[in-house]
Amino acid sequence: MEEKGERARMASFIGAMAIADLVKSTLGPKGMDKILQSTGRGHSVTVTNDGATILKSLHVDNPAAKVLVDISKVQDDEVGDGTTSVVVLAGELLREAEKLVALKIHPMTIIAGYRMAAEAARSALEAAVRDNRDDFEKFRSDLVNIAMTTLSSKILSQDKVHFANLAVDAVLRLKGSSNMEAIQIIKKCGGALKDSFLDEGFILDKKIGVGQPKRIENAKILVANTAMDTDKVKIYGARVRVDSMSKVADIEAAEKIKMRNKVDKIIGHGINCFVNRQLIYNYPEELFADAGIMAIEHADFDGIERLALVTGGEITSTFNDPENVKLGHCKLIEEIMIGEDKLIHFSGVAMGRACTIVLRGASSHVLDEAERSLHDALCVLVQTVQDSRVIWGGGWPEFLMSRRVEELGRKTPGKKSLAIDAFATALRAIPTIIADNAGLDSADLVSQLRAAHSADGCRSGIDIISGKVGDMEKLGIYEAFKVKQAVLMSATEASEMILRVDEIIKCAPRQREDRM
Repeated sequence: MEEKGERARMASFIGAMAIADLVKSTLGPKGMDKILQSTGRGHSVTVTNDGATILKSLHVDNPAAKVLVDISKVQDDEVGDGTTSVVVLAGELLREAEKLVALKIHPMTIIAGYRMAAEAARSALEAAVRDNRDDFEKFRSDLVNIAMTTLSSKILSQDKVHFANLAVDAVLRLKGSSNMEAIQIIKKCGGALKDSFLDEGFILDKKIGVGQPKRIENAKILVANTAMDTDKVKIYGARVRVDSMSKVADIEAAEKIKMRNKVDKIIGHGINCFVNRQLIYNYPEELFADAGIMAIEHADFDGIERLALVTGGEITSTFNDPENVKLGHCKLIEEIMIGEDKLIHFSGVAMGRACTIVLRGASSHVLDEAERSLHDALCVLVQTVQDSRVIWGGGWPEFLMSRRVEELGRKTPGKKSLAIDAFATALRAIPTIIADNAGLDSADLVSQLRAAHSADGCRSGIDIISGKVGDMEKLGIYEAFKVKQAVLMSATEASEMILRVDEIIKCAPRQREDRM
């Protein structure tokens, strides 16, 4: 099945714009959330306004819409935030391009114009960045502002000061490394969102075995992934012929001796804490308790890999060679209570950068959304620590870029100038949508901002809270340069890709030959 020329282009424009319109209402501090209900078993429900999460769970048929879903995914993996903006901007670029195509302007001309415009917009942004890397106090306040701007469009916006500081503390502990593995997020229902806290060290969501020490100082930890459940003969699937019942007892005794030897080998490493990914049965647990070793069983994989990383150990599965086993170390292991649950807290870990953020909240939906929001903030902060350039937010960058792009359009001869002007219009659509979502008069605000931006060095953007034009510097609305640049570049490339389409071919599935 084929669709050619105009119809194909129409189909891809409509599909892409539909996706953009879908997430449009979640943009900005007053954006709304979506409830996603899965059609699978259990009909699980997700409440979110994270663009990537919404688009990931859509079942999209239109090929052009899939391109937009992909750019939001990449934006999420690459910089963590701006997932909605990138889709909305791409949608607006296509909306403008559609008008130009209707005027019989060739798509390649539009693409050439868009390319020039994107370059102009990027260099305008780059010229306007600020960098406070050398002054730690200023840099920290920049980071807090960026985190607050990111969180203000999410569920955490009520307690954004608290969470912004949490996120900044967690990221500054990394000391410039981009390894987010060292920041662990644990979700525990109960309490309010603002009861969430940051804890240095590592928390494992498990209980300590029976009759074992509940607190160990100067711990030497062996992190293992090995079977500790062979002290009984498994009746299922085992086939043993014996003449009398006493022989079965012999077999059991042999199994027990095997287990005992294994435990002795493990104890021979000179450890006082043993963490295993698999189950530990009663008998080996008794042996560990007798030796005064804390044994933790069935630590989930994510937790155990992190634990090994954080304590400086390695996951071990054979114990014949104690010299080559890397043990983990920490100053103190103790049991703590969070809400109703007992957890194990490792403090003073070898990797001093590690920390755990414990999120509290009313329900699992709230916690999931809080985790997504916090993840966005952490990603943006990690990016900013590496590339410390910041810009103001709140629609300011879009107006700055559109002004530069319009200047370029006035200097460019030929039909390309129409495409360049269209690009400027698409850029201004983002502040328009942010204002619309807050129920403000967007036409009035946008024209005021445009006038304000005709002067150089203007810092005006939309102040959503008071519903007027405000000074972004005073309001502390900052964004990371890297996020904005990624939004601009990805949206331009995606819209360019969809513009190039002139034919959609659906291949029929390959027929099977009858083998009869």
